[in-house]
Amino acid sequence: MTSRYRATEGVNPPSPRRRTVVKAAAATAVLAGPLVAALPAGAATETPAFLHGVASGDPLPDGILLWTRVTPTAEAVPGSGLGPDTEVSWTVARDKAFTTVVSRGSLTASAASDHTVKADIRGLETATDYWFRFSAGGTDSPAARTRTAPAADANVTGLRFGVVTCANWEAGYFSSYRHLAARSDLDAWLHLGDYIYEYKSGEYGTRGTVVRPHAPLNEIITLADYRTRHGKYKTDPDLQALHLKAPVIAIWDDHEFADNAWSGGAVNHTEGAEGTWTARQAAAKQAYFEWMPVRPAIAGTTYRRLRFGKLADLSLLDLRSFRSQQASSGSGSVDDPDRTITGRAQLDWLKAGLKASDTKWRLVGNSVMIAPFVIGSLTADLLKPLAKLLDLPQDGIGINTDQWDGYTDDRRELLAHLRSNAIGNTVFLTGDIHMSWANDVPVDAGTYPLSPSAATEFVITSVTSDNLDDLVKVPEGTVSALAAPLIQVANRHVHWVDTDRHGYGVLDITADRAQMDYYVLSDRTSPTATSSWERSYRTRSGTQKVERTYDPV
Repeated sequence: MTSRYRATEGVNPPSPRRRTVVKAAAATAVLAGPLVAALPAGAATETPAFLHGVASGDPLPDGILLWTRVTPTAEAVPGSGLGPDTEVSWTVARDKAFTTVVSRGSLTASAASDHTVKADIRGLETATDYWFRFSAGGTDSPAARTRTAPAADANVTGLRFGVVTCANWEAGYFSSYRHLAARSDLDAWLHLGDYIYEYKSGEYGTRGTVVRPHAPLNEIITLADYRTRHGKYKTDPDLQALHLKAPVIAIWDDHEFADNAWSGGAVNHTEGAEGTWTARQAAAKQAYFEWMPVRPAIAGTTYRRLRFGKLADLSLLDLRSFRSQQASSGSGSVDDPDRTITGRAQLDWLKAGLKASDTKWRLVGNSVMIAPFVIGSLTADLLKPLAKLLDLPQDGIGINTDQWDGYTDDRRELLAHLRSNAIGNTVFLTGDIHMSWANDVPVDAGTYPLSPSAATEFVITSVTSDNLDDLVKVPEGTVSALAAPLIQVANRHVHWVDTDRHGYGVLDITADRAQMDYYVLSDRTSPTATSSWERSYRTRSGTQKVERTYDPV
């Protein structure tokens, strides 16, 4: 395995509008029979099986979080609440053959945690590849590779991360994961939100064609529903393959809950008919933490910080749990200082961490775009599908109020903090919008480029979720050729935008620059889709600006 920590350390991580009529929550009953039929061969046996793969996440200098889900009996499908307690052992070794074992232990998987288990392994060496597997009832899981982070004081010369977001199961296949899994140079991969989608089958954008149906078919509302949907996703072979190759560092966005979620509700939630938001949010969070190798620093949230030697730290945000309800587009309330996207405690935590950081780069895992985005200058034929994608009024819009544009006081405070404390080399890594972007983040977009840029931002397009050409149902690239120049004229801090393609990013960091290579897929509906490099942008140390570079790393 090729090492990507080149270290000199010592020995030793469209939405459719809310339906006005919804079916009763009783329609969310778990469909155990169809689910058993949909699982891989071997599910319908009485021998424990690892049908949902294994995963690792949140690398530390001395540890890693390991995850799996065991199916102890045929009826113990995700969300069923059925199946006996089952002992699951784990083994960590230096080699794939497991001849040099460094750690082992066991846990009990039970229906109370949907038969998922997590092992938080410590006492490992820094910046080191390890192999791990789980066992139950004489059955071994696949062996997976993971990697610890460098020591906090290590002089790391390079880091490389895969970057993905927005994977709608029904819209296509997860070829982005397959192509990242084929690489041998990733230290970890970042998932910036919308790992799953909550909609019922056929309701969320697929160009009118469901490539492969959800399970369950209904919109997910209950704990059993969310568990079932997570379980379906974890059967994807490309997703399993990527989890086998490198640790994931994940945050959530809205679709892990419901579309355009905020602290007290969501666009895609009808209070009463779909139960209470409090109960639904709690169910979504419980299922997420059961099914994802995420180590929360604070219970119930995904905001936390990881460090990779002296080269970079990574602040990961939760922009759904604490935010105020989205403002009406064009209303003055977007500037209301009492409205927040982060919550006071998280914003203070982020500011303090950025100020105290002594690393060369300060990365921020950010689920929605922070750079300003004015789109009112688009023509009507482009404005309406873009408004549909962003879930905004289609008769004239200036901003997307679901992203930082709808919470300008938080953004203003954060950017002023960066400027007043001379905090440089801050790079936001963003998902959500189903497009690729390379942005400066200006202190005052209205006067840019006279106004300074306080940070930079790389936005990654969706794995499969609809972008503009899908909504308009035209050939890929058609809309982007028309819309991108208009977007850039109205937003001079935007160096590049591609509104139409699906894919992933590869972030490469050295002391001199942080570079994002953007890759696109040939066809999201093909399980054998090819991948090709599209463009690369970088920010050089000390500049706080993005520039194009003409070769991937």
